[in-house]
Formats: sequence, C-alpha cells, structure tokens
Amino acid sequence: MKNKLVTAGVDEVGRGCLAGPVVSAAVILKEGINLDHLKDSKKITFKKRIEISEHIKSYSYYAIGLASVDEILDLNILQASLLSMKRALNKLKTKPSIAYIDGIFAPKNINIKCKTFIKGDEKITCIAAASIVAKASRDLFMIKLGKKFPTYGWNTNFGYGTNEHLKSLKKHGVTMHHRKKFKPIHNILFRSTRETL
Repeated sequence: MKNKLVTAGVDEVGRGCLAGPVVSAAVILKEGINLDHLKDSKKITFKKRIEISEHIKSYSYYAIGLASVDEILDLNILQASLLSMKRALNKLKTKPSIAYIDGIFAPKNINIKCKTFIKGDEKITCIAAASIVAKASRDLFMIKLGKKFPTYGWNTNFGYGTNEHLKSLKKHGVTMHHRKKFKPIHNILFRSTRETL
C-alpha cells in the first residue's frame, strides 16, 4: 500500500466571471464512487451538479481553495487561479503522490508533483470530479452572496457577464465583489470617472 500512487485531480472555476472569487477543488477519489456521473461540470445542469458534487464528496478526500477578488486584482486572474489550486492541494488531509491539473499551468512552490492536461476535465476522472466540486462550491457561494446584492442575478448567472448582469452594472454600478480590472467593469468605472470630472 505504501507504494500505491495517490492521484489528486485539480480544477478551477470562475476565471471568466466579472464578480466573485476564483475557486479550485482538489479531489482524491475513493473506491465505491459512481464513475458514470463524472464528466465536465459545464455539461451538467445546476441541480444535477449539486447532487453529484455531494456524491463525490462522500467518496473522496477533497479540499476547496479560493482566491479573492482583491487577490485577482493584485496578481491577475491566472496567478490567482494557480494560488487557489495551491491552497486546495495544501488543504488536503491525505497528501497525493501526484496532482493532475486541468489546463496548461500548474501551481509553483508546492511539494507535490504536478502534471497538466489540456481539457483534462473531459478526459480524466479525478479532474472531472474536481471540476464538479469546484463549480458546485462556487455556484452556492455566489447564490449566498447574491442575496445581499439581488439586482445582479448572481443566483442564476453566478457572476458571469450575462446581459442581465451587464444591464444591472450599468444601472446600479460596481460592487466590492466585482473584478475592477476586467474589461466591462473597467469600462464602466472609466465612464463613471469621466462623467464626474
């Protein structure tokens, strides 16, 4: 058992959002999990994703890591995404032999060997599981946050730049949870600044 390879799948969600943190999950699957459900989180409905996420968490060692809107502003979205991955891996109580990372970049300065996979969430089971857990966790976070800011529709758009979200931004302005360097937000702030001059 000591030589058994323990693999963690890692994926992040929320890179393209206009609001809210970027969230990653690291997942080590246990025996007994129903593999039929594990596919790219973007191809599963919200309700089913929450249900499958709970199943995954019951049959895995998992951890969630996030990087805040302020960290996205300070670091840039790529580095913030890698930071959230690193935090998820560091929080795992069972340490993996290797981490399979979705995409082409892996977190640095971490004591775990990492291997990247393009479209890994479509090809590798443990990455698909991480994708589902990360997406479900972030969606629920944004729904909760949306109760404090109901005009932006975060309960359904989860911070992505939908027409509803963009219209609300123009009407109600930018909140502390918006990513101020992202182009639509930056443009609104720039226009607002010019109008006050």
